[in-house]
Amino acid sequence: MSARPSRILKLLRENQLPTVLKVNLSEPRVIEIAGLCGVDAVWLCNEHVPNDWIGLENQIRAARVHNIDALVRVGRGSYSDYIRPFEAGAQGIIVPHVASRAEARQIIDWVRFHPIGKRALDGGNIDGEFCLIPMDEYIRHSNSERIVILQIESPEALENVEEICSVPGFDGILFGPGDFSHRIGKAGQIDAPEVVAARKRVGAATRKHGKFAMTAGLIAPLAQLVEEGYRVVNIGADVVALTGYVKQRLDLVRGLINELPDAVRPPVRSPYA
Repeated sequence: MSARPSRILKLLRENQLPTVLKVNLSEPRVIEIAGLCGVDAVWLCNEHVPNDWIGLENQIRAARVHNIDALVRVGRGSYSDYIRPFEAGAQGIIVPHVASRAEARQIIDWVRFHPIGKRALDGGNIDGEFCLIPMDEYIRHSNSERIVILQIESPEALENVEEICSVPGFDGILFGPGDFSHRIGKAGQIDAPEVVAARKRVGAATRKHGKFAMTAGLIAPLAQLVEEGYRVVNIGADVVALTGYVKQRLDLVRGLINELPDAVRPPVRSPYA
């Protein structure tokens, strides 16, 4: 018996551009839809979304069923908060608001096994196939096929990004243009020159130190992002897709209502009703 390898890492080794869908909703069927549509991974969230651990476990299980990776953005906390997604079967974690080399080193100590880090050893969960995988194989697989992504999203972190990327034991950097733009007083202006420069600096640092860069969305033309070093592409979010679809269908139906003959067209509805 052998543990499932990472789809993202396999594709990166083949010089592909793995795709990720961010999932805010807690319904495992969303992950199944994503898998059936052909994405390579889903980005689940424990930072901004009120997920509970059983719900997350079911979402992670849905990803495994469809052979896609689950990346869980953890809430800032103790080492238990960081390793629990792995033990629930997630292929990777995203750690937000990393701002220094020391923080990066601490995270690696928590989530990687010896000789890379100092992670507490169990093996009795799904990541160790409930003790069915030999211990040496479990440790090797956890250190080589589980993904650790650190998020850079502040001016302080940007100043240290080269030092952060020099830390061994993690795989990639996710640049957060939303929080970065907010922190410099230009909330939401992801095309602002300072945000673009930060994005490029993050990409360059990852290339220099053999990491991959992940984009939070198509925040620039894809060819430009790839040239800058971004190799993992977030394609959007479930809530954006759902709200866009609902608004599009409402616009369609309202237009059709307005075209009805006077005899059957309803009276104009108050927007405040």
